[in-house]
Amino acid sequence: MDREVRMRRLTWTVSVVAYLTCLGLATFGSAQNGLKVFISVDMEGITGVSGREDTGTSGSQYPYFRKVMTREANAAIEGALAAGATEVVVRDSHGSKTNLLPEELNRNALLVRGLDPGPKNMMLPIDESFDAAVFIGYHAKAGSPDAILEHTSNGNVLDFSINGVSLPEGGYNALIAGLYNVPVVFVAGDKAVCQQIKGLVGDIETVAVKEAIGPVAVNLHPEVARERIRAGVEKAVRNREQYKPYKLSPPYTMKLQLKREETINEGALYPGATRTGDWEITYTSGDLLEVLKAFNATK
Repeated sequence: MDREVRMRRLTWTVSVVAYLTCLGLATFGSAQNGLKVFISVDMEGITGVSGREDTGTSGSQYPYFRKVMTREANAAIEGALAAGATEVVVRDSHGSKTNLLPEELNRNALLVRGLDPGPKNMMLPIDESFDAAVFIGYHAKAGSPDAILEHTSNGNVLDFSINGVSLPEGGYNALIAGLYNVPVVFVAGDKAVCQQIKGLVGDIETVAVKEAIGPVAVNLHPEVARERIRAGVEKAVRNREQYKPYKLSPPYTMKLQLKREETINEGALYPGATRTGDWEITYTSGDLLEVLKAFNATK
């Protein structure tokens, strides 16, 4: 290869790296000297949301609540930046994972959107380079009393537990963060999920943007919710050293209770899975991500 060709290739490589650096992608997922914050944003726990028409893509209120969801994500981003974050990664974590409005998201954050068939799912691409995790718009687990749109994963899951601990989505997502020694420092959603997550990971910062009275949601005004989220995230990220990553000891035994008979029969065919009750599948592994793969395949 002559010198001119080598120089052209070197110039191209330097240009690409410079471009990716400007986008914040050249070092995506690698350890940094700065403060790196991961924000996972679901939708059922956003203020004002009270029914499926608010969160489903065909719902009449969905376009409006996409905006509210994006604004609450921005409040969390602003709080993280105020606390000194040098990189903020936001994961769209609801349904199709294409709900947040990219043009309206704070320009200082990276947005991760799109379905992920892997075990990280709502936590993609968290790794050991992050310093703190934040949950926005989260909801309580299936069967929770006094909760808004409570469920676990899809509508077929009655209960999901690991090593005897019944977990909401925020619980097993906190375990994923814990694999990489990243503490969950803040959660916003309804009152029920705030209580559930604190009961698992410890006394972290929370903002309950609404509370259930039966099937009815009593909500904060969206501006008030955003003000509290911003302040709460800033405080939590500043105090991140006082929070511990959430961990359970391996091996990890999943017990998955499902509603539909046909899915229980199909799930029991997953390698290593066993039907252990009328509505229950059990799976054990020393690798938490393998357990979550089994969960995704059998639910």
